[in-house]
Amino acid sequence: MAELDDLLAVALRAADIARDVIMPIYAGPFDVERKADRTPVTEADRRAEIAMREFFARETPGFGVLGEEYGESPGDGRHRWIVDPIDGTKSFIHRVPLFGTLVALEQDGEPVIGVIACHAVGETVAAALGRGARLNGEPCRVSAVDRLEDATLTMTSFARTAARRPRGYAALVERCGLARAWGDCYGYLLVATGRAEVMLDPDMSTWDAAALQPIVREAGGGFSQWDGNPRLGDSAVATNGRLHAEVIRLLAADLP
Repeated sequence: MAELDDLLAVALRAADIARDVIMPIYAGPFDVERKADRTPVTEADRRAEIAMREFFARETPGFGVLGEEYGESPGDGRHRWIVDPIDGTKSFIHRVPLFGTLVALEQDGEPVIGVIACHAVGETVAAALGRGARLNGEPCRVSAVDRLEDATLTMTSFARTAARRPRGYAALVERCGLARAWGDCYGYLLVATGRAEVMLDPDMSTWDAAALQPIVREAGGGFSQWDGNPRLGDSAVATNGRLHAEVIRLLAADLP
């Protein structure tokens, strides 16, 4: 347990290092490029990931690293840092402050540490397995809402979410009391801190999801793929736990 505490401190420091690279760029003019998959990238994404990789190499030599911008650096086979320097690059580009840095540690194939650091809004939520979740150092929990009619639903993109499961999406939006697109990693921070009950993403990569899972679960919530599979996959749904089964049931409306 002490080792996890020490490694959580390393993860938090890595997020701070990313912040120190990202925020000065955010405050000024910067260029936007397109990657091969047509998604945008900036010098902030690249420089922040390089800075985190250099830090990990000093602090945890032998650990592997997987990052969105520079791929896989193999390690000891047991420990792997997983980072997304800017989750929500489109928000970053448009000066919307809901982007953040994601840092996860995977141990024997399972995420055991997660950090969501939303630098522009000054909120960082972090968790380690068995230690609970904390927002800016203070314990945080999911909400106690137990009816979808009283729940807040958020997502990264209305269009992409509706396109994946049109009937399920419509049923869920109709049932929930409030639907908003407070998206990317900030939506998961909202669920983990009790300010939203459901967060959806129809398309996820490992670096998008690895940090989210331990945070939401340690805050008392539920985290799975849209089909209910609890392992990381190509989609994500986070809830306050009480509503998870009902959300999964509604999302299945499009399935045969």
